[in-house]
Amino acid sequence: MNRRIGVIGIVIEDPKHVSDKVNAVISDHGHIVLGRMGIPKPEYQAGVVSLIIEGTTDEIGSLTGRLGNIPGVTVKSALTSKMLGKEAQND
Repeated sequence: MNRRIGVIGIVIEDPKHVSDKVNAVISDHGHIVLGRMGIPKPEYQAGVVSLIIEGTTDEIGSLTGRLGNIPGVTVKSALTSKMLGKEAQND
């Protein structure tokens, strides 16, 4: 199956109450996460996480969908239009 590489931006409102859920979802999809950076902003009761990912559109959709269903979490993604993998190289 073809894979894509990209970035997922996650904004978390009131991280004290939802950060455990966010981390659990990211851990469940750890096989597609290449890198992670998190910036806490406790003075604003917010946090921002960016993920560099490589996966199929189904895997990426599962991750973003589960994150987006957590109250107080906003998720945006940007993916390459070019497919990665052996099948894509033969095109």
